[in-house]
Amino acid sequence: MIPNGLSRILPLLAAIPMIVGSVLAGELTLLKTCKLMPTEWADGDSFLIQTADGASHTIRLYGADCIEWHVTDETDARRLRAQRRYFGISEFGGSPQASIDAAKGLGKAAAEEVVAVLAKPFTVHTAFTDARGDGKHKRIYGFVTTADGEDLAERLVRLGLARAFGVYRETPTKMSAGDYRAFLQDVELQAAKRGMGVWAKTNWDRLPSERQAEREEDADLNLATARPKRASGTRINPNTASRDELMKLPGVGEATVNRIIEARPFKKSQDLLNVEGIGPKTLLRLTPFLQIPQGDGP
Repeated sequence: MIPNGLSRILPLLAAIPMIVGSVLAGELTLLKTCKLMPTEWADGDSFLIQTADGASHTIRLYGADCIEWHVTDETDARRLRAQRRYFGISEFGGSPQASIDAAKGLGKAAAEEVVAVLAKPFTVHTAFTDARGDGKHKRIYGFVTTADGEDLAERLVRLGLARAFGVYRETPTKMSAGDYRAFLQDVELQAAKRGMGVWAKTNWDRLPSERQAEREEDADLNLATARPKRASGTRINPNTASRDELMKLPGVGEATVNRIIEARPFKKSQDLLNVEGIGPKTLLRLTPFLQIPQGDGP
């Protein structure tokens, strides 16, 4: 005879292999009746939630990138500059400091929008994929659906509080990663036309040159990093490395890093050739710094 307590636990134990298998296969898990947890560090695309069963997760939205407003190191500062250039606001207000202040204010506005729209219980779809940026704070990628049934990333892009940029994957509605990327880019185009959010401050005459400056700087960095940015002999696993760890690889920028994260897991280094932006020459530079343990991959 099975004790009463154990009889309640056994069905849960039996379900564990199925749950783990689902997560490892990259299938989305639905987290219902979630609530937003207040923190000092949250922004529009990354925030702490609590599920109905009391579990806590830091969610990083798929597909949307809000302006940095907690700038604490050089990496944050570079991202803020890249975002200002993307939106064409580097000279807003007549000085770099005025532009930075305005950008940070819009980053804060995105965070405040999230607090307001997630005041009611919401749902999250996640495959628990690692979304660490700096490697210090554990985050997972997710899709957030508001109480009104709206995709949060889409809302932020539509309001001009985020750009359509980041990591993508198949959505809960079975829209492919590529289609979701293209859809959010179209929503961003509409937001720009309407002068929503950040786009209200865009200098359209200067925008092409600002974006070109960012591309040229990225190219310069890629040339410089043709020689190793990492210490000799150190290797990382591209299946588990954080965004900032991947950014230290020679010859890759943030857009390529996002594509690497999207394409995980890899069975061998040569699989990175399937990532857009990585050709044979780039892979040749990357290989000495990569190590994929046997058994990784689907």
